[in-house]
Amino acid sequence: MSTVLRIGAVEYLNAKPLICDLPDLLPECELRLEVPSRLADDLADGKLDVALIPAIEYFRGVHYRIVPGIAIASAGAVLSVTLFARKPLPEIASVALDVGSRTSVALAQILLQQRYRLRPHWQTLPLDQPAELSPADAVLLIGDRAMRAALPGFPYSYDLGREWHEWIGLPFVYAVWAVREGVPAQPLLSALQESKRRGLARLAQIAWEESRRLGLDPAFCRRYLDTVIHYDLGRPELRGLRRFYLLACELGLALPGVPVRLLRAKKETPASRPARSTSRFPS
Repeated sequence: MSTVLRIGAVEYLNAKPLICDLPDLLPECELRLEVPSRLADDLADGKLDVALIPAIEYFRGVHYRIVPGIAIASAGAVLSVTLFARKPLPEIASVALDVGSRTSVALAQILLQQRYRLRPHWQTLPLDQPAELSPADAVLLIGDRAMRAALPGFPYSYDLGREWHEWIGLPFVYAVWAVREGVPAQPLLSALQESKRRGLARLAQIAWEESRRLGLDPAFCRRYLDTVIHYDLGRPELRGLRRFYLLACELGLALPGVPVRLLRAKKETPASRPARSTSRFPS
């Protein structure tokens, strides 16, 4: 493993609170922003040590550990994972899938095939292709691209976060921090947790800055970060994650028998415990 901790994070609005001040908290890290699918590939190839990856990628054969307590999740409508359609849902025969996030692609496949019993033809939608040029009956868009979309000719839209919650009744986890074997738990855990704490304390500032970059209403961005997206990975989110995994296995979208392993800091022995406690991160 490189002496520099190579960290990859999603470049979308919903990830900004999770990387607040991260290079300052971990001076030895190299932070790279990318779309989720590329982060997953680079983590699997050993080009990254830690990455915020699509949740489905954790269950696809590479041995990772998940950072506890942190996720990108929703308990209902998510606003940034949307199926735009030319026809009502029961009439959809073809779907173009945004290649940016494999979790959202898997979620679309699960919902259409297992909830609605549809068998559409699946196509890919390249990141640089305008969605309205796709000949498919429906297009799946994710992240900032979905929130900015205005698609003439697509009168129907389906929020996949809402569809999941209405069906399963549990939160949906879109992304988790995944860590390769051999990466020490500390100071990584403390830095990621503190970064999240600072990000949640600065949602108004993040919303304002990102709204200007994205051309979105600041109030919309604030509501999205504050009430739509959840950043905890607690018991309800873990239950939702496991349910998603089992459904994905039924469609052959994930490998069976993959446990959820959380990254844990080693407990200090009395001999190694410092004489007095000091905070790594000043207020």
